[in-house]
Amino acid sequence: MKINKLKKKLTEIFMNYKLSKTHAKICSDAIINAELVGASSHGISRVKMYCDRIKKKVINPKPKIRLKKISNSIFHVDADNSIGFVAADVAIKQAIKSAKKTGLGFIGIKNSGHYGLSGYYAEQAVKKNLIALCFTNAPPALAPFGSKKALFGTNPICFGAPTSLKVPFIFDASVSIINRGKIRLAAKTKRSIPKGTALDKNGQLTTDALKALKGVQLPIAGFRGSGLAWMVDILSGVLTGSNHAGKVRDPFDDFSGPQNVGHLFIVFKPNLFVGNYSQRIKENIKRVKKLPKTKGTSDILYPGQNKYKRYKKNMKGKIKIPHAILKDFENL
Repeated sequence: MKINKLKKKLTEIFMNYKLSKTHAKICSDAIINAELVGASSHGISRVKMYCDRIKKKVINPKPKIRLKKISNSIFHVDADNSIGFVAADVAIKQAIKSAKKTGLGFIGIKNSGHYGLSGYYAEQAVKKNLIALCFTNAPPALAPFGSKKALFGTNPICFGAPTSLKVPFIFDASVSIINRGKIRLAAKTKRSIPKGTALDKNGQLTTDALKALKGVQLPIAGFRGSGLAWMVDILSGVLTGSNHAGKVRDPFDDFSGPQNVGHLFIVFKPNLFVGNYSQRIKENIKRVKKLPKTKGTSDILYPGQNKYKRYKKNMKGKIKIPHAILKDFENL
């Protein structure tokens, strides 16, 4: 489907579920962006889930989002159980505004929902020549190191920085070997997942996506990945007043109440300590790219380059919609 047509269709769907036109466009833009950068697990495959949660009244389509000013640099956002895209849009805009004015924007968000790709928000700050750190917690999927029960989410870690080059530096990765969205998409499209990424409910390795969803996902780097997941849970959950320690509800399966997901945005000027940041970051990247390359490697890429290539390529074409998801669209 052509991008503009899909964006219009998504906006219509969200407006049918009582979102304002402005909020519907915010959601549509974020979902389309996920598809364009190749993160289909965070794209149109999740639209039915958002609509189901609105229908079950665990997402508020008409939120009264409140910003509590703590200082010129620090704000606390109560999202009023809004869809996560809308709360995050309010928050990143305030973080950027504060950083431009004071050098720092530090924004905690509570009572929110799933907000899509963290990199989408980091990139908005980077386009304004700012550095950004973005954190969000998620429903239980990873077992803390030494435990056999899932408690932490796949809690992504995201960092964005301007490079003074064509492509910004955007690192956005979950602390699980693969993100949960990819497993859900595999289950929906009846595909297997890579071996060594998840255990079934009996603790056995599995490539069956449905069994993985009922079991435990494996973290990157063993106890280190578990520790990073815990860190993000503290930053986005404990710190902001949101659900944490396994209390974030699964958006697909648990309609007993709002998720109360927490997010944390830290945005700041890159020249707070030195005035020649642009020169230094270009020098940094240049040195890395000049290193001897392994066989078959033509270029050492920094985070964000591959995503940029996918985005530029996909902007010229159409977005492929799996039959199962197209059927969801028709029903919605």
